[in-house]
Amino acid sequence: MINQCTRVSLPPGLPPRLSRCGRRERDSPSAARSGGRTDGRREGADPAQLVLTEMRRHSKKRYAVVALLLFVGGLYFIHFLLPGQAKSNELIPHELTWQAERLINKDIWVEQGDYLPLNVSYQLLAGTPSTQQRYLSVGLSSIKRKKGSYLVPTLQSLFSQSSPEECSSMVVVVLLADFDVNWRVDTVREIKTAFGSQLEQGQLVVIHVSQDWYPPLQGLKRNYNDAPERVTFRSKQNLDYSFLIHYSAGLGQYYLQLEDDVSSAKNFLTTIKRHIAELEAKKTTWAMLEFSALGYIGKLHKSADLPLLARFLFLFYQEMPCDWLMSHFRMVMTQKEAILFKPSLFQHMGTFSSFQGTYNRLKDKDFEEGLYTNPSADVYSDMAVYQKHFPKLAWEAGEEFFWGRSPEKGNHLTVVFTDPAVVTGIYIETGSGSKDLLESAQVEIGHNVVAAGEDKTCQEFQSVGPVENGRFEMHDIDKKHSNASSCLRIKVTAAQKDWVIIRKIRITTKP
Repeated sequence: MINQCTRVSLPPGLPPRLSRCGRRERDSPSAARSGGRTDGRREGADPAQLVLTEMRRHSKKRYAVVALLLFVGGLYFIHFLLPGQAKSNELIPHELTWQAERLINKDIWVEQGDYLPLNVSYQLLAGTPSTQQRYLSVGLSSIKRKKGSYLVPTLQSLFSQSSPEECSSMVVVVLLADFDVNWRVDTVREIKTAFGSQLEQGQLVVIHVSQDWYPPLQGLKRNYNDAPERVTFRSKQNLDYSFLIHYSAGLGQYYLQLEDDVSSAKNFLTTIKRHIAELEAKKTTWAMLEFSALGYIGKLHKSADLPLLARFLFLFYQEMPCDWLMSHFRMVMTQKEAILFKPSLFQHMGTFSSFQGTYNRLKDKDFEEGLYTNPSADVYSDMAVYQKHFPKLAWEAGEEFFWGRSPEKGNHLTVVFTDPAVVTGIYIETGSGSKDLLESAQVEIGHNVVAAGEDKTCQEFQSVGPVENGRFEMHDIDKKHSNASSCLRIKVTAAQKDWVIIRKIRITTKP
């Protein structure tokens, strides 16, 4: 910035005044050398000539000032405006984008008067955003990984595990959060090739937020004594989720947060719908439902809460990891205890972390890829139980199992349904590898529940078939046994020395 001093000439007879530099003109060194005259007049000069000379001198100064201003303005334009324009233009051949408008739900108080505005602008990289709200919006953020990418397999799992009706009820929003434009271009090209139909139907939208909208990512607070690189990574991840959630707020009635390296259970949306309906029937208040025990995977929020959640993550982005912030947000929203559903609907499938490519074999032990349909029931057994491997673990979803000591002939494991149901299919898996298999047993269904001491059982049973090589599987059971059943029993038909593991008991039913 140029600090230019403009000298002002004073007519004779007037008192001295300050120039624009703050000096008294008549006290200046030049004035002292010229005998106190600063107007350039000579003794005996013509007054008219003096006026013309003075006017010419002032005109030259004005032209000089204008020229100087034009020169400075030109330098500013060349050094600041043109590079920015060139920078924007050079992205166009590589990444054709346009501004993406958010679908805003004015029923949410934060959005009604634009309270607590979140200053961010989105670039739409692929897809056709719907103008109609759907049942579920699914959000996931993805960055460039040092080792491989799981984004496309994650999207394939989401869509392939959903029926056409389920796909039409949801929209998946992918935030490509890496600042590497070449990676974004390659990723968008891959997504367009694999998911053209979903993009056209508004089931998939790909967006990006420029680095200009991010607050500082360096020199942040080192809470928990994390390394600076780790702090930067998790803080940016919070901001990525904040922007993603903010964009998705109006797209669905509910919002499901996933990561970019997960696989999905069959018909996960229908299962989520059923659990929500059950909670509504019980009039249970909630802020976050969990369909996976891992990190920020499978967390469901009401869309009405998303504007607050987005701002919460933004405000505290450098304090702690996102899954910790989620727990605090849940409690702030007056839900004290976590509501975790089993089986888990989503499984972490990534082998290498998005942070520095470190090895990560984290798995959810309660995940089942197939649709889990076991009805509510109580489970009893007269076999000796090893440690805490109780009989009901074989019936419940997940990787836990029943482990019993050497069974005798006549021992049993009996499942008593809460409500009678027509059984259409049964699947039983025993053993661990080739060990602890159930060697000889019969599978039966029963009717008419009766008490058996402290346990329950059925008054009569009908044989369905034998366990062979530690397994049993049968479908269309209702064609032969069409009446509703109240029990399922596995009855040991021969004693064995080896212990027995019953890993899974799964059934399908119809109304």
